[in-house]
Amino acid sequence: MSSDLPASREGRRAAFVGFSAATLVVLGIYVGSRRFKDFDTALVPYAAAAAFAACALGYRYAMWLGRPPTYRYFRQTLSLLFTPGKILSRWTALLRGAFRTAGSQRFVYRRSPLRWASHLCLMWGCLLSFAITFPLSFGWIRFETARNSQDVYEAFVFGVRVFRTSLDSPLASLLFNALVGSAGLVIVGVMLALYRRGRDRGVLALQDGAADLVPLVLLFAVSATGLLLTVSTQFMNGYKYDSLSQVHAVTVVLLLLYVPFGKLFHLVQRPTQLGIHVYREVAAAGEQATCVRCGEPFASAMQIADLKRVQAEVGIRYALRAGKHYQDVCPPCRRKNLALLQDGLWRDARRPNAREEA
Repeated sequence: MSSDLPASREGRRAAFVGFSAATLVVLGIYVGSRRFKDFDTALVPYAAAAAFAACALGYRYAMWLGRPPTYRYFRQTLSLLFTPGKILSRWTALLRGAFRTAGSQRFVYRRSPLRWASHLCLMWGCLLSFAITFPLSFGWIRFETARNSQDVYEAFVFGVRVFRTSLDSPLASLLFNALVGSAGLVIVGVMLALYRRGRDRGVLALQDGAADLVPLVLLFAVSATGLLLTVSTQFMNGYKYDSLSQVHAVTVVLLLLYVPFGKLFHLVQRPTQLGIHVYREVAAAGEQATCVRCGEPFASAMQIADLKRVQAEVGIRYALRAGKHYQDVCPPCRRKNLALLQDGLWRDARRPNAREEA
C-alpha cells in the first residue's frame, strides 16, 4: 500500500482489503469443512460475526498500515527480513524478539508485576481459546464417536481422521476441558486487571469506560458463560443449557464485533510491531549518523534516512542550507542551538532599550 495515495483511493484500497479478508474467511470455511459438509448450521452466527470482524479488521489494518510512518517501518522490516544472505539471522532475531515480548511479556513486567500477570493470563487464555474455537466453529476440526465402539472418539482435521482416543483417557479429558482452562486463565486475568484498575490512582484518573473496561467485561462474559455451559452439562444434567448457549453466543458475537473497533485491535497490530527487534539490531550494527555540528555519532543512519523520508511525505520540511537536514543535528546540539537562538533574540530585544537609555 503506497503511503502517498489520496485519501479516497486509500479508503477504497482498505475496503478492498477488508472485503478480501472476509471472503477468505468464508472461503476457508467452505474448503475446510468440505463444502460445508462438516459445518454445523447452528454455528452460523459465529461464522457471520467472524466474517464481519475479518472485514473490519482488514479495513482498519490497511488504513493503519497506510500511514507514512507505519508504512515506512513495515516496508523496511520486510526488506530486512528478506535480505539475501541475512535471512536466517534476521528471522532468528525476529523469533527471539517475539519470545521476549509476546511470549513472556517482559516489557510489561518492567512496568508492573501485577500488570504482567494479568496480561500473561489474558494473552494465553485468549490465544488458546481462539486456537480451539475457530477451527471447531468453522468445521475444520470435528470429533465423532467411532462406529464400532461408543467409548472411542475419533478426531478429524479437514475431513481426515488423525487419531482415536478412549473417552476415559487423559487425552480425551484434556481435549474436552481445554476451553475450561483457557476460560479460567481469562477470568483470572480480568480479575487481576480490574483489581489493578481499582487501586492505581493514576489509572483511575485516565481510564475510559468504553476503551478500558468494556473489553474486560466482554472477555469475562464470554468466559463465564462458557464455563456455565460446562457446569450445566457435567453437574446439572443439561439444565438451562439451551438458554445458556444462546447467551454465550450473544457474548461471543459482541466480542467479535468489538475487536476491530476497540482496544483489542492491538492484538492484530502486535505481530507487525515485532519487526522492531530486527530493525534495532540491524541499525545498531550498521552505519551510524554523525552530527553536522559536533561530528559525534548519535543514531543509526538508516533510522535518520527513514525519518527524513517520512517527514517529507507528511509535509514537514526541515531542510537546512548546503543540503543538510535538521535531523542531521544530534539532540544535545539541538538544545544548544535553541539556547543560542533564545540568547540572540534576548540580546536583540534589549538593544533598543540600551540605545534609549544612552
